[in-house]
Amino acid sequence: MEIQIRSESTQTPSDYKRPSPRVTKTRWFFRVCSSILVWTCLFQLCVHSRIFTGLTNQISLPVEPVRLQLLLPPRRNYTSNGILRVSCNGGLNQMRAAICDMVTIARLLNLTLVVPELDKKSFWADPSEFEDVFDINHFIDSLRDEVRIIRSLPKRYHGHKLFQMPPVSWSNDKYYLHKLLPRFRKHKVIHFNRSDTRLANNGLSLHLQRLRCRVNFQGLRFTPRIEALGAKLVRILQQRGTFVALHLRYEMDMLAFSGCTHGCTQEEAQELKKIRYAYPWWKEKEIVSEERRVQGRCPLTPEETVSVLKALGFHKDTQMYIAAGDIYGGEKRLALLKESFPRIVKKEMLLDPKELQRFQNHSSQMAALDFIVSVASDTFIPTYYGNMAKVVEGHRRYLGFKKTILLNRKRIVELLDLHENKTLSWDQFAVSVKEAHEGRRMGEATHRKVISDKPKEEDYFYANPHECISVVSPSTITE
Repeated sequence: MEIQIRSESTQTPSDYKRPSPRVTKTRWFFRVCSSILVWTCLFQLCVHSRIFTGLTNQISLPVEPVRLQLLLPPRRNYTSNGILRVSCNGGLNQMRAAICDMVTIARLLNLTLVVPELDKKSFWADPSEFEDVFDINHFIDSLRDEVRIIRSLPKRYHGHKLFQMPPVSWSNDKYYLHKLLPRFRKHKVIHFNRSDTRLANNGLSLHLQRLRCRVNFQGLRFTPRIEALGAKLVRILQQRGTFVALHLRYEMDMLAFSGCTHGCTQEEAQELKKIRYAYPWWKEKEIVSEERRVQGRCPLTPEETVSVLKALGFHKDTQMYIAAGDIYGGEKRLALLKESFPRIVKKEMLLDPKELQRFQNHSSQMAALDFIVSVASDTFIPTYYGNMAKVVEGHRRYLGFKKTILLNRKRIVELLDLHENKTLSWDQFAVSVKEAHEGRRMGEATHRKVISDKPKEEDYFYANPHECISVVSPSTITE
């Protein structure tokens, strides 16, 4: 026995049997497969974790944007029926919704989409290109399993006069399949020179509706520079406590476009009218301001906003972020608001001027910062139900029905006038304002209102994309 042990102890490595080449290859094969399996599981866990997190109430923006180079989805192979070139019109959020629609239309018709061109003819004449506002690489790569997106029109079409047209507003899939697909097959390239509200809110397949959401919530990501600065703004505000994002839409372009001049001097009213007439694509020219105000179609003035905020129970120490550009009338129009809520701030007050310098004179990029803060706020209150209010509302619904107060301006104006002429006491006014904003106007779960023959009066898809909010069960949705 001792001899046997001694013999085994004196064996050299050369005495052991070497594994055959076939066994070695098998081992390496299993190692490679195991590594692929592990990384695939990690990838799926990361993706599903983001989706689940996005559907809960626990959402908060990251302190700094995280850029993970994850595996790209496989390309979708299809025979292209033509090339779609798009010129967006409007502000940031109008263009954002339009881009989502254009991707969806390209998918429906099996087109190749050229990266959309942003509006450079708007009131503010923003020179920003798509890649100045959105992460263009992420946009192209993250949607490649649905649509082929190219950065620019192929050279062979340069110098050619392209067939251009604005699609009919609020059109469904049948319009695009039966009316426009034959045109793409004929012309090969079509330029949509207007892109706002060109796709119906309702009546589309579930896949198309969810694709609109995918582009909006995942494909359209701001540039790293914008996301980083937006995250910094959110971090500063959160370190100071809870905060309200007030989208005070009392800006020159809104007032000129809407014809709302309540509270303005006669000189200011004339200035706004001249601006309205200077832009031919603003169709309405002769507008009676007070009639429009009584109809609830005007943004609230800063002074009216103060009364509403107080009636809703916001206290003097409420931290309030003004998500807006320059307020018409300057500091004098903000005096009462600042006196009533001293903790009012804007991005210009929270950031070093050097940090904002590269964003100056770029309204879309500045609006993107306000968008990030608005989505992350504890409460979001728009004083006008425009494109930003609607798109932010939709994001907040998607992120777990975060509190959004949609002001009933028609009712508010009626109550304000009654209070001002002493017909309604302050206590009665406050109670009435609160009653007017219960339930649905606080951002609760609802189905969109459908009016098939009046699409402009329907609920906007991007304000309430309920097809994409899987956390909501039918029993929790109110009509």
